[in-house]
Amino acid sequence: METLFYIGLIFVLGAFMKLVSFKLGLLNVVGYLILGFIIGPEVLGFVSYEFIHNTQIITELSLALIAVLVGANLKYNVIKEVWKQIALVSFFETLFTFVFISGSFYFFFGNLGLGFAEEKRLTIALLFGSLASATAPATILAIIYELKSEGKFSSFLLSVVAVDNAIALILFSLVVTIITTTTGVNSCSVMSILSVFWVIILSILLGIAGAVISELIDRIFVNQPSMKTTSTLGMIFTVYSLSGYWELEPLLSALVMGIVMANISNEFCFVKEEFDKHLKDIIFLLFFTLSAMHLNFSFLLNMPLVILLYVFFRILGKVTGVWVGGKLSGAQSHITTHLGLALFPQAGIAIGLSLSLHHEAGFEMMASIILNVILATTMVHELIGPLFTKYVLKKSGECGKKETKEE
Repeated sequence: METLFYIGLIFVLGAFMKLVSFKLGLLNVVGYLILGFIIGPEVLGFVSYEFIHNTQIITELSLALIAVLVGANLKYNVIKEVWKQIALVSFFETLFTFVFISGSFYFFFGNLGLGFAEEKRLTIALLFGSLASATAPATILAIIYELKSEGKFSSFLLSVVAVDNAIALILFSLVVTIITTTTGVNSCSVMSILSVFWVIILSILLGIAGAVISELIDRIFVNQPSMKTTSTLGMIFTVYSLSGYWELEPLLSALVMGIVMANISNEFCFVKEEFDKHLKDIIFLLFFTLSAMHLNFSFLLNMPLVILLYVFFRILGKVTGVWVGGKLSGAQSHITTHLGLALFPQAGIAIGLSLSLHHEAGFEMMASIILNVILATTMVHELIGPLFTKYVLKKSGECGKKETKEE
């Protein structure tokens, strides 16, 4: 009953916050984050910590849908002319971010006051580097929907976000495995590293299987778009949950499922339309409001150097990597000079990966501090990042092109 009460409160206050955001010229995403922070335990305390811990299912449901919809932007007939550019830009912006963050944390380790022994220096640096590589697909997707942005640049941006997060998931898994094998937690390092690739392959195969089964089910419901939407949503949640149950990568499975469905199904556009009309506002409201409730404001004040270092070198890595990848691939000037800024937001995936460290043997002591750093920097990334993304999309000249109406 208490959980339902809090969700009802979020819906009511969220509606008012959307109105206030419109009056103040703020993005809805920013408004929802401010709302979550204000009514959360850190400020007014309307919402309890117990409620936040009990809403993992809502976060996972949101991430499953968002991952599929982001993956759906890797549609062959749309990206066939620029897939090499997408691949190079994604690779270099992920690589540079990883190197810049890992290098800076390793170099400034003694001045950060994280409380770890010197022998943990490289471990901490590599973990933060792999976490920094991820971008917030929910934020990028929400802003594109809100600005009704549609065109080559918007499609390119979402494609880079999809590939970026796939690389980040793989990179994080490899870093964790390498650390555990070299510190003696796991005695068979070669087999452990190979097992990471096996998990990635199985995650991809599960996503493909889910997409194919969903397409076959859709063929049963001819001329029944609502039933197609219902069955597709059911398959998305099934694939995501099975991936987690089998200890695979749920986000990667959902991402691959979105890619495959968009390329093999002519009906998947109906699901996206249903999401636009009925689900997107609810999902975004819940996801961003709940995400902001995790933020620890006191940590921002206690470790300002850690926050500044992480935020500065992360955006530097993104911007530099996009520029290098764009130049090497011959991408348009707007992509080369502006896309990096649009990748500033970071939230759900990085938080989810840092939370997963609590369940990894040998990481218990550092997991809590790493999570707090990610949560604290999320406040900066999610409050400032959307403004950068909005600016870049406005500069692209593609805003307001979608025909969807604001409900």
